[in-house]
Amino acid sequence: MKKIASILVFVLAFTFNTQAQKKRDHKGPKFTVEQQTELIVKKMTLDLDLTNKQQSQIKPLLLAKMAEKKAAIIKRKEVRKTDKKPTSDELFAMKSKMLDNQIAMRNRMKDILNKEQFDKFERMHKKRKMQGKEKGRKGRERNKRNAKR
Repeated sequence: MKKIASILVFVLAFTFNTQAQKKRDHKGPKFTVEQQTELIVKKMTLDLDLTNKQQSQIKPLLLAKMAEKKAAIIKRKEVRKTDKKPTSDELFAMKSKMLDNQIAMRNRMKDILNKEQFDKFERMHKKRKMQGKEKGRKGRERNKRNAKR
């Protein structure tokens, strides 16, 4: 009886351990760049009360931004496969380009939106940025806890 109980405990412990280590796929549906852009424009229309003219001006900006973002993701995946780390000059160039793009996008949005809309857009952007930082911080803490085990 003791042997059966100990075997049962061992099997249950092994099962729970393997279940806890399964990688969960939390990825949502894969939208095309055009679909993502359309959804973002509609969300911005609801949040900022955009006119049709403003929507037509913002859509190409977002489409270009999303296409560039997708290309950067693909490039990062390819670099990750080769295990080649970028040099400090390459990192500087990438970050500089990213910040230049953000400045240009902000200036274009400032030209398209009126004062009220732009202020609300900035608040929304800062809120999203803070939420992203919070998620990143929580992920790093979780990784540290898992590394200690």
